[in-house]
Amino acid sequence: MWTTKNIPDQTGKTVIVTGANVGIGYETALALYQAGAQVIIASRDRKKAEEAIAQIKNSGSKGSLEFIELNLASLAAVKQFADEFRQKHSKLEILINNAGVMIPPASKTDEGYELQFGVNHVGHFALTGYLYPVLKETPGSRVVTVSSMAYLHGVIDFDNLRSEKDYDAMREYSQSKLANILFAFELQRRIDAAGDHVLSIAVQPGANKTELARHISAEDLAAAIKRIGELMEPWQGALPSLYGATDPEAKGGKFYSPDQDGGYRGYPAEFEVTPNGTDTDTAKKLWAYTQQETGVIFP
Repeated sequence: MWTTKNIPDQTGKTVIVTGANVGIGYETALALYQAGAQVIIASRDRKKAEEAIAQIKNSGSKGSLEFIELNLASLAAVKQFADEFRQKHSKLEILINNAGVMIPPASKTDEGYELQFGVNHVGHFALTGYLYPVLKETPGSRVVTVSSMAYLHGVIDFDNLRSEKDYDAMREYSQSKLANILFAFELQRRIDAAGDHVLSIAVQPGANKTELARHISAEDLAAAIKRIGELMEPWQGALPSLYGATDPEAKGGKFYSPDQDGGYRGYPAEFEVTPNGTDTDTAKKLWAYTQQETGVIFP
């Protein structure tokens, strides 16, 4: 059973956690801070981020914390974040693409992408690309991208990524979470082809009590719990991310998930991905699309 007690000493390591002010992101940042890392809280809400930093500091540690504003719904803001980070830091051991949006009312990013696809995938794609030169030059660096079991129902509809047709909140969420896995695996293939030494790892946290579910009605949430079982606390949902980010046994191009009840509960373990998540043709097409749309080319 892998827990935060298994996290190796992270002293001297620089870490970015997107969406680190609440939920699983907060617990991820807290654990890495307690292990001694220099943790950058990447969030669009300064007030909530500062509150989270104050709360994390109260836990006591030899680590350090820093806030840099990040709005993943704006590619210009993503670049601004990366520029500010690179002005302040010359290395980056761990990038955790954690922030996410789940089944909001129909809305779009600044560039016109459906919000979930835009934030969960496009924004993180651009962020990883802008930071890749630093990751590549940092020995032992890792990119951890957080997906969800919703990917199981995901299909990439290249004709509806800007809600050109219609909007189905859960369908679009599942699509974005599938995109996370396709991105993580395709990134590792490209890293290997380039001869670089960065690990790209996909994870999913299981079913957890977090603010991510704020758009779900009480009735729908009760029905979901009846179907999949009780929700875990956020600290446990953060464990797959922490395993992927820190454990010496974690491997690039793999998927780590809670190990019980079909991935909804438990402790981190390597998990088999269904065929929609290992479709290399779709992954390459998605990469080409996102690269062209963002203008961010890497590795």
